[in-house]
Amino acid sequence: MMPESNVPRAGAVRGVEVKKVLSFRSVVIFGGAGFVGSNWASYLLKNTDARVHIFDNLSRIGVENNLECLRREVTNSDRLKVTVGDVRDAAAVQKAVQGASEIYNFAAQVAVTSSVADPRHDFEVNAFGTLNILEAARKSGRQPFILFTSTNKVYGNLANKKLVQTARRYCALDEKGVNESQPLDLYSPYGCSKGTADQYVHDYSRMFALPTVVFRMSCIAGPRQFGNEDQGWVAHFLYSALEDRPVTIYGDGRQVRDILCVHDLVNAFDKVRTNIDKTAGQIYNVGGGMSNSVSLVEVIDEIENLTGKRIRFTTQRPRPGDQLFYVTDYDKLRKHTGWKPQRNVRQTIQAIYAWWKEHKQEERVPASSLSSPMLAGMPEAAS
Repeated sequence: MMPESNVPRAGAVRGVEVKKVLSFRSVVIFGGAGFVGSNWASYLLKNTDARVHIFDNLSRIGVENNLECLRREVTNSDRLKVTVGDVRDAAAVQKAVQGASEIYNFAAQVAVTSSVADPRHDFEVNAFGTLNILEAARKSGRQPFILFTSTNKVYGNLANKKLVQTARRYCALDEKGVNESQPLDLYSPYGCSKGTADQYVHDYSRMFALPTVVFRMSCIAGPRQFGNEDQGWVAHFLYSALEDRPVTIYGDGRQVRDILCVHDLVNAFDKVRTNIDKTAGQIYNVGGGMSNSVSLVEVIDEIENLTGKRIRFTTQRPRPGDQLFYVTDYDKLRKHTGWKPQRNVRQTIQAIYAWWKEHKQEERVPASSLSSPMLAGMPEAAS
């Protein structure tokens, strides 16, 4: 049994440790070459003096382009370091976090379909990889700030939520979003692996006094998103319309999600770090909220209004575990940090469209990777 004097106090994430995190910025971003990670790295390089260390296995097609964009953005090359590595490699992870004051874990296997096909790989990346990061942070002795991006899939299919069906969408009778008091209902191997990691991150704050934050995210969309089947259905729909590729929707298209622009998500990262005296050890639901809730068919209409192009799609039966209606109640995050979304759905789609036009000549993602069917209800917050 650990001597009582060596047991970290629950309140140890406050005070001196918090000041240390805020005074020196050496940032490690696992999955930093991906959609969310590269947007966060770009923000840090442009707006702070932080040193940024990207750790990524570069397995996702096209992420090398994100790294090239980051290299062009940074004026001092010493501020950006890139390690090609895998979060399943405990030794590599431990080496990467030595000296880090902040750690962001966006590295993940993100597709429900892939988790069903290979549950072991899904668990090893999402759960075991996260444990490697937590252990490396604990052993570093520096008590770095840690932010982990979880998913709304930890709440299951929300079958008890009472809905009414209209011509264009499902509507909740209570007109409320999902808050953090919603019981966990891990559904699918993906939900189980992310939920396991989610709880480990939360518990390491209580047991080992690490200042951790968990974001349970809804649909994140924006520039740098490749828009293939397992990474961002909004971008996937937009690119499919622009490139005249058909998609398959699992369900009737009335499924509702709340969309959050990645720029607003980045702002949320910044807010929880600067308010660490309130946010350390907390779990937050993060999304666009009720005012940014849309159905799949409503997004299709918005894309047509913006581009003049209509998506060709067919429908199939829903898949197990899909949420007919998921909208975030982000009130807890707002109360703790003052954060709220600044961009609406139309502005978010416009931002993706502008990025596509600027980068369409680049080898973003081969067409063969984009031609697979759309899974409505896939993990919306891919790395």
